[in-house]
Amino acid sequence: MGNRRTERLTLTLLLYQVQSRSNVGVQQQLPIMDFRRFSNSLSRTKRDWVIPAINFPENHRAHYPKAMAQIKSSKLVPITYKISGPGADQRPQGLFVVDRQSGMIYVTQPLDREKQDKYILSAHALMEGTKAEEPMELIINVLDQNDNRPEFTHNPFHGRVSESTATDHSFMTVTAVDRDDPNTENAIVRYRILAQVPAVPRPHMFAINSVSGVVSVVAEGLDRETHPEYKLIIEAADREGAGLTASCTAIISITDSNDNAPQFTITSISISVPENELGREVVWLKVTDQDERGSPNTYTKYSIIEGNDRGHFNISTGPSKMEGILTTVKELDFERVPVFTLLVVVENEVAFSRPVSTSTATVTVRVEDRNEPPVFSPAEIHMLRSEDAAVGSTVTDFTAQDPDTARKQSIRYQLRDDAAKWLSIDKNTGQVKVKSSMDRESSYVKDGKYTVLILAYDNDTVPATGTGTLVVSLLDVNDNAPVIKQRKATLCDRDPVPALLDIVDPDGPGNTGPFTVELQGEHRINWTISTNSTRNVAALAPKRAMSPGDYNVLMRVYDAELLFQDSTLDVEVCQCQGAVSTCFIPHPAPRAHIPSLATGVLGVIFAILLLLLLLLLFLRRSSSEKDGPLFEEAVRDNIFCYDEEGGGEEDQEYDLSQLHRGLDHRPEVFSTDVFPNAQTLLHYRLRPQEDEELCNFIEDNLQAADSDPTAPPYDSLLVFDYEGVDSEAGSLSSLNSSGSDEEQDYQNLVHWGPCFSRLANLYTTRSEEDGDADTLPGKAEWV
Repeated sequence: MGNRRTERLTLTLLLYQVQSRSNVGVQQQLPIMDFRRFSNSLSRTKRDWVIPAINFPENHRAHYPKAMAQIKSSKLVPITYKISGPGADQRPQGLFVVDRQSGMIYVTQPLDREKQDKYILSAHALMEGTKAEEPMELIINVLDQNDNRPEFTHNPFHGRVSESTATDHSFMTVTAVDRDDPNTENAIVRYRILAQVPAVPRPHMFAINSVSGVVSVVAEGLDRETHPEYKLIIEAADREGAGLTASCTAIISITDSNDNAPQFTITSISISVPENELGREVVWLKVTDQDERGSPNTYTKYSIIEGNDRGHFNISTGPSKMEGILTTVKELDFERVPVFTLLVVVENEVAFSRPVSTSTATVTVRVEDRNEPPVFSPAEIHMLRSEDAAVGSTVTDFTAQDPDTARKQSIRYQLRDDAAKWLSIDKNTGQVKVKSSMDRESSYVKDGKYTVLILAYDNDTVPATGTGTLVVSLLDVNDNAPVIKQRKATLCDRDPVPALLDIVDPDGPGNTGPFTVELQGEHRINWTISTNSTRNVAALAPKRAMSPGDYNVLMRVYDAELLFQDSTLDVEVCQCQGAVSTCFIPHPAPRAHIPSLATGVLGVIFAILLLLLLLLLFLRRSSSEKDGPLFEEAVRDNIFCYDEEGGGEEDQEYDLSQLHRGLDHRPEVFSTDVFPNAQTLLHYRLRPQEDEELCNFIEDNLQAADSDPTAPPYDSLLVFDYEGVDSEAGSLSSLNSSGSDEEQDYQNLVHWGPCFSRLANLYTTRSEEDGDADTLPGKAEWV
């Protein structure tokens, strides 16, 4: 290779030009591009000048492949050439090729700038397959040709504009794009309107901005009701309107505005309405509107501008917003105004977009006469009367008037809801009188007032009835005596807190308190009572210590006018101190505790009586064969012997099978005692201790026996059988026994001997302790 030296590479560019505007083709030499030479040190040398780009027009009409340029190495050795990059060995592959020996670059087909406007290739010089020169960059620019028409972004375009829109109002924009080079006039688009359908009321109602494509209204006369839609044919041309063209359709919808007033379908109507009907629908007034149906521009509202001075009528909008509903808001009176003439006007809820004339309708309302009920004036009257007003005295004259003045009718009266039946009314005059004695304290009187409804009806074929209310305020009379509210009180036997008793008087103020309470008879000895004039309360307390038990206290209560009534109070004295919390009253020893000797005596007596009864039964059966009875006179107080239930004195034959102890259909079952399952062992004392009283010994064993569940009597199964029918026995109502409330004399028990001495002591002692009850008066009345 010898010494390294930098050689200057010269690049000779022979430009290749295509045909001129005169279509005269002048072909010059193709550009030749030399590779730079680099030193063996591989140091990069300074570039002499920049390699220019290769410009090639798109859609060039020629025979392909078409030579574009030539690359050449300055080395004097055999060189082969190669190109790489998009369009060569990369997609789109094969668009550019190179002659490996001469370095001539060819394009194989027409180029399209809209697909790719530039290609960047790398040129390689090879010596025996190895790099002989550094790669060289080739730039191929595709020159634009006006080969694309403008394209609209939509077709058709849609716009909306109100029919009341002013001129020069812009409402839509159309847009077209051109795929040519935007830096050339090939992509500059201009717009114009070719046609307007329909061409009314003017052929040029709209205009378009040629540069921006904005469409606006330029003339008046849009009317949705006559022409709701317009179509515009719009053209777009490139090269500022002188090039290729395209067209589209713009559809313009004319929107509604309230430029039409609603109109009544009937402008005059006459109708009849019954009188005295509140809220009655009189008529529906229908309207039409040329504006868009269902839009707010057709919604209507109504008003009565004449004939409704007293406000008898009201008109409202119906459910479809296209009718007015006329109703009565006051009762019509035929006797006052028989005919109404109303003037009704209709408008839209939305304001009119231009001046319009409104529509009116005349409605003639004729009032139909009806039989009206008599009217009380006033409808309610209040009267003041004493509760002891004399029967037959006048309370008031309560009369009604018939509003049907044109009819000759009479009025009758009747009481209604006179619950206590205290009043009467004259059916012709309406005079109310006292029918029976009134009582202010009755349950029919509320707050001292007795209310009665009075009916007034005419004598029409179909009578009409009116009502009035009579309220009688009853003045109180002192006709009720005060009483003690409580019936029972409880006190302690030691340091008792007085029992507080409420005094009630159903009379009104002035006839009640202050109250006075007095104890009656011997009750003053053991008890004391005081009253509180402000609280209507009396305090009862014992004067001395009282034994636990039940007592009756009789007292007399006076009101302020000394009207009185006696009240009896049951007082329970408990074994406690102070205030009663839990009442305890000790009970005396059980009366059934009889010494064992007395038990034996009673058993002997019972056996004797049983033998006597059997003897009498035997004598009666033996004498049944004779005509005369055993006893010639039957005395009510004598004992009669019956052998079966339902038998009587005249029974002669007896069916003893009725007395069997078994059950029907179950003869194996008899009455039997049921012994307890659990057997407990209690300690009974067999003998008294030394110096111990016999009574204590007996008491201990009796208490042990009472606590012993195994001691008799036991639970028994009692079997009851058929008792018979059609008994001729007389009624037992003639048998009389002493009542429990009558006094009993137990002193005779003392004469029965020592066996009954204990029983005599118990009953005679108890009678003496209850002596306080003997001081009660013979009769006490509760109210």
